[in-house]
Amino acid sequence: MSNSSTNNHFKVIAVTNQKGGVGKTSVSVNLALTLQTLGKRVAIFDADFGMANSHILLGVNPSHTLSDVLNGSMSMKDIMCRGPKDIAILSGGSGLLDMLNVDPAGRYQAIRMIDQIKDEIDVLIVDVPAGASDNSVSFVSASDRALVVLVGEPTSFLDAYSFIKACHLETGLSDFTVVVNMASNEAEAKKHFDKFNAIAMQFLDVRLRFGGHVPFSQRIRKSIIDRKPIALQKTDLPEVNAFRTIAKRVLDAPMNTAKGIRFFDQGTKGEG
Repeated sequence: MSNSSTNNHFKVIAVTNQKGGVGKTSVSVNLALTLQTLGKRVAIFDADFGMANSHILLGVNPSHTLSDVLNGSMSMKDIMCRGPKDIAILSGGSGLLDMLNVDPAGRYQAIRMIDQIKDEIDVLIVDVPAGASDNSVSFVSASDRALVVLVGEPTSFLDAYSFIKACHLETGLSDFTVVVNMASNEAEAKKHFDKFNAIAMQFLDVRLRFGGHVPFSQRIRKSIIDRKPIALQKTDLPEVNAFRTIAKRVLDAPMNTAKGIRFFDQGTKGEG
C-alpha cells in the first residue's frame, strides 16, 4: 500500500529542463556534490547520451562510458569513476555517434543496469538530456523526484511548462520541484516561481514545489570555466548555502510513482 520502505532506501532525482542554456548540468553537478558533503553516497548519471558533459564540469575524463555497457563489454561498476569528494560518475559519453539515437531497449537496459551499483550509493542524480524526447521523459518517469530548472524569463517558462506537460500527460507524473537559476535573491526567485506556478495550475493537474534558487553569480560562472564546482568551495558562501537549501528541499519532496520501469524498482507494484 505504501512506498515508504523503498522511499527511505534510495532517492533518485532527475534534473531536467526543456532546452539547454538554463544551467541544468551545473545544478546537477553542484546538487550531487552538496549531497555528498551532507553525508550521502552520491552517483551522478549523465543520461545525455553521446553529448554528456557533467564529467567536464567535475574536471574528470572517464575512461569508459555507457556505450561500453550497452555493447555488453562492461558493467555499470566497470565504467563508474570517481570525482571530487569521491562522488561516483556514470558518463553517457561525449562525441559518440553510436549513443545519439539509443532505442527504447537501450534505455530500458541502462535503467535496469543501474541496479548494479545500488549497494554503493544512497542518492542517484540523473542529468537528463534537454528536451521532451522519449529519452528525457523516460528517465524522469523512472526517477522518484523531478527537479525542473528554469530562469526568470518567458521563453524559459514556456519550455519548462511544455516539459512538465509532456511528463504529466505521457507518464502521469504529478509532483515537480522547481529551482530558479540565475536569480538575484530568494525573494525574486520565489516571485518567478509563483508566476510560473499560477500558469501551470491553470492548465495542468500537477503539484509544483519551490525548491529554491541559484544566485546569479560571477563566482559560479568562474567555477564553471575553471571546472571547480562552487559546492567544493567555502561552506559559508551564499551560493553554497543556496545549493544546501535546494538539496534539503528536493529530498523532502513527495515521491512520484509513475507506472513502468523505475530505477532500483522503486515504487513498483504488483498487478491490481
